[in-house]
Amino acid sequence: MPGLPLSGIKVIDLTRVLAGPIASQMLADLGAEVIKIERPGGGDDARAFGPPYLVDPEGKQNNNNSFFLCANRGKKSITLDLSKPEGQAIVRELAKTADVMMENFKVGDLKRYGLDYESIKAINPGIVYCSVTGFGQSGPYAPRAGYDAILQAMGGLMSVTGHLDGEPGEGPMKVGPSIVDYMTGMNGSIGILAALYNRKANGGEGQHVDVCLLDTVIASLSHWAQIYLVNGKVPPRRGTWGNGGMPAGVFRCTDGELMLVVGNDGQYARTCAVLGRPDLATNPKYIKNNDRVAHGKELMAIFAGEFLKRPVKYWLDELEKAGVPSGPINDFAQVFADPHVRERGMEVKVEHPFEPSLSLIRNAITFSGTPVTDYRAPPTLGQHTREVLSSQLGFDDSKIEALKTQKII
Repeated sequence: MPGLPLSGIKVIDLTRVLAGPIASQMLADLGAEVIKIERPGGGDDARAFGPPYLVDPEGKQNNNNSFFLCANRGKKSITLDLSKPEGQAIVRELAKTADVMMENFKVGDLKRYGLDYESIKAINPGIVYCSVTGFGQSGPYAPRAGYDAILQAMGGLMSVTGHLDGEPGEGPMKVGPSIVDYMTGMNGSIGILAALYNRKANGGEGQHVDVCLLDTVIASLSHWAQIYLVNGKVPPRRGTWGNGGMPAGVFRCTDGELMLVVGNDGQYARTCAVLGRPDLATNPKYIKNNDRVAHGKELMAIFAGEFLKRPVKYWLDELEKAGVPSGPINDFAQVFADPHVRERGMEVKVEHPFEPSLSLIRNAITFSGTPVTDYRAPPTLGQHTREVLSSQLGFDDSKIEALKTQKII
């Protein structure tokens, strides 16, 4: 059985909350040994982000909540007080044999601890050092802290998200999940993997990877932002309307809603046939997609009236027969009960000290030769402290106990 793609890669992970942990979780899923360093007592800030928490077998309060669980599977947790020289020295010792080091402290904070890129590079020139921040390592905003919702606002995402102007509830709207954190985490893992490949292919030198939420959200706006760069006009909010083919959006039926995307002229003609309105397919105003975009409001209103005549299932069945992309508006219960989602195995079970069959979301990447099949639960706080210090640094029991007494671990 072949190993996982990143078997043999060692990662020292000083990141907290979501974007950084998402990046290091990707590496852990792919086989890297990820050593997560947390504050003694409190741990990752995400552990205190509120319920729901797993139920402690002894009924005690704990810090294993959903926010932490979603981004830390497969890692080893050790506790270290980085404000103390002894804690800093332990990180440097671990970094000497590491391939990757990750952090999401404010720009410049780790320099005073001797844990910044230049300090670590001096003891390990091959290190790939990834910094994840709100605004990056340079620029006037670099010193600022940044959270997902702030960057959704500053980066333009909220300006194009929400109901159309003139509709009830109009105005900028935040995307539900912390999507900018997630995308930044993906960029972080991509950057690290590229730097590891470059190190192997071009002489063994590591480098500093700078990933931030602001850059990520701007890049993610893709064709929306490109519209502005091409014509200088700020795109309006479109609600659930699509961004290319037309008609596209949420349509109310007799018993619920569906999402429809008519991507080309052929799909448009077949949709008109499904709706029992072949006249719309031959109307000169609507034959070509650019024309449908120009007359979008009136055409969407016509479609809305037709979809109100029958239930969701009828329309979805007929649209599928016609080869027109459409789908139901599922909540999470419906998502995880969907037969296709179940067949794809998006819900995986792992053994956790508090829950013998804990449900997690699987990694979204599948491999034919090195599949990710053995998921490990997110660690409890400090679960692997003794193991890592003993096996990797040779600390004996007396030294570990002394560190505990000094509250360094």
